[in-house]
Amino acid sequence: MYKNYIKRILDIILSIVLIIVLSPIFIISAVLVFISIGKPIIFKQTREGKTKKPYTMYKFRTMNFNEDMNREERMTPITGFLDKYKKE
Repeated sequence: MYKNYIKRILDIILSIVLIIVLSPIFIISAVLVFISIGKPIIFKQTREGKTKKPYTMYKFRTMNFNEDMNREERMTPITGFLDKYKKE
């Protein structure tokens, strides 16, 4: 019973609370990315999950999209800050 119902309810409640608590940080990050890089602020990436099933991950953009540049040239002032605190 715990695994089927209670854990799911606790996961949803915790997710809602964390979204509310962390939303100011998300908004500040989005504004900083917009100012330093421009649009789009968020990009999506497809990754393989634990069960080899692909899922879509959404991340704040930290680099320019110009593929002709190397990593150092693509980095922006906000890149170092966001990369320092991100978890993959």
